[in-house]
Amino acid sequence: MVSIPWQARLGILLICCSILVYITKLTVIDNLSGTVEYIFNSFGFLFINVLLVTLVINELLSRRARNTRLEKLNMVIGIFFTEVGNDLLKRMIHADPDCHSFGSSFIMQGTDCPNETAMKKAASVHRFQVDHNRINFVEIQDFLQEKRNFLLRLIENPVMLEHQSFTALLQAVFHLAAELGHRKDPSCLPQSDQIHLAGDISRVYRALTSEWIFYMGYLYRNYPYLFSLAVRTNPFDPSAQIEVV
Repeated sequence: MVSIPWQARLGILLICCSILVYITKLTVIDNLSGTVEYIFNSFGFLFINVLLVTLVINELLSRRARNTRLEKLNMVIGIFFTEVGNDLLKRMIHADPDCHSFGSSFIMQGTDCPNETAMKKAASVHRFQVDHNRINFVEIQDFLQEKRNFLLRLIENPVMLEHQSFTALLQAVFHLAAELGHRKDPSCLPQSDQIHLAGDISRVYRALTSEWIFYMGYLYRNYPYLFSLAVRTNPFDPSAQIEVV
């Protein structure tokens, strides 16, 4: 037995209701010319209805839905940086011998508007090469294993599909966690393996920095009180302190 989609059944029902109304008008009111004229007038306005519904109303509803999904996504990104991102950045910045080259644009005050253009420009020319001799592989392995369930819940969130760059960041973090998870003792790795892992860390480092820049601008524009906290926990500012002075 062929199953008829609900859209087709609804369309047939609406057409039958329309035919019933016109038949009733012809038999009860007996106004053929007026009915025909009304049908043509309605048919002529049908195209305008389609225009209004498909192009105007549908676009407004789609935009509202996109804004809602974006708001949820930014909330998830904020939780990620609070739980994982900032701590990872601190460890990676510590292992970056060129971290000073980010410049003053990454150092902000509580009420300063973040200069996203300057930060993106500085990040675009930064090498993001960490020194394997400065990396505490055991510490990063323990940290990522501790946050593994949290990261799994993030990647399972369907909202993540709306943000390709953040999804790519999560994939890079998962890859790094998997690499470190397969090392029984990261404290005594050969130099070649340390260099390999440093490359994975550099990939995460670059993606984290890019998302952090976007997130800081979003907080400043929408949540000044959260931006103040983010400034006081700025991983790029070695003098940042949580206490308000």
